[in-house]
Amino acid sequence: MTLLNHFIDLLLESAPWLVLGLVLGGLIKTLLPLELLQRHLSQNNLSSVTKATLLGAPLPLCSCGVVPAAVGLRQAGASKPATVSFLISTPETGVDSISLTYALLGPVMAVARLVSALFSAFFTGLLVLLFGKQSSQAAQETSNNQELTKSDDSSCCETEEIESSCCGESSCNDNQVKQDKPSLRSKISDGLKYAFIDMFGDILGWLVIGLIFAALVQTYVPSEFLAQWGSGFLAMLIMLLIGIPMYVCATASTPIAVGLILAGISPGVALVFLLSGPATNIGTLGIIANLLGRKIMWFYIIGTASSAVLAGFIFDWLLAENGWSIVPAMTHDHETLPEWLQGLTLAVLVFFAALIVLQKIKNRAK
Repeated sequence: MTLLNHFIDLLLESAPWLVLGLVLGGLIKTLLPLELLQRHLSQNNLSSVTKATLLGAPLPLCSCGVVPAAVGLRQAGASKPATVSFLISTPETGVDSISLTYALLGPVMAVARLVSALFSAFFTGLLVLLFGKQSSQAAQETSNNQELTKSDDSSCCETEEIESSCCGESSCNDNQVKQDKPSLRSKISDGLKYAFIDMFGDILGWLVIGLIFAALVQTYVPSEFLAQWGSGFLAMLIMLLIGIPMYVCATASTPIAVGLILAGISPGVALVFLLSGPATNIGTLGIIANLLGRKIMWFYIIGTASSAVLAGFIFDWLLAENGWSIVPAMTHDHETLPEWLQGLTLAVLVFFAALIVLQKIKNRAK
């Protein structure tokens, strides 16, 4: 098969699941109130770390989108360990990326990715909880009070990301408090718009690059090329060195992982990339250093890197012990979904991709 055929096959295979993930992700974004997260993440204890890990997991935010949300949570009183766990669990996984992982790499890889992401977020938050404390409790309380005061002084209702959570405070004016809540229909409409315009626009470029990369690997790279060194600690270290500074969203990283596995990389090594790539990049690390401190930033790097490698080793061991195999969808001989559904969902994605591109061209022309 030619490169174009491989690329089209991968597009058709992934389109229904990507549409499903986008729809679910958009609805979660608008229907899950942010004040719910803030209410449960303020304590500096194990409970907050656990809740931040679980509550952040389904949210469809990549490493760029999660930063302003995390800033809002921190300014609203979330503890440092909970903020760190939220910063990791949210971009490492999500309904859109898990559904695409299921489509392209099967249920075993989808479950492994979800469980590993939850472990990575919980483990790193636990590190910060145990070892990231300031020299005195008083200093920590003073810092928190300063941040909350800064948030109040800046009139929280002027910030779009945390408007829904803080506009009930007495510091905001009465007119904003009395605003009517949007209807369910309006929330659903906003969620779908967010999914197919904002969220899809954020991941579109890297998603296309990942799909092209996977098609190139299947077409031109012999399966034995990376198999000779495609597993073990050295390969995982290389994935960390590539993934940590790189900016790539969880959904867009999935077809890249497909290409790596097709080239001979073990699923455990690919899992290291799937965990480290979305959770870290140079920009995010800089913001974490400013928001939480350099010490917390280093715990963030150490926690995500070590948990990713551990998850990769355990996953490869489980595959070998149980005789499981990860077979990318591109190598299947049968259709997993009806052709009409694949074609329809691909047409929907192409339509919105065209809208996004035209809008970007129009904005640049202004």
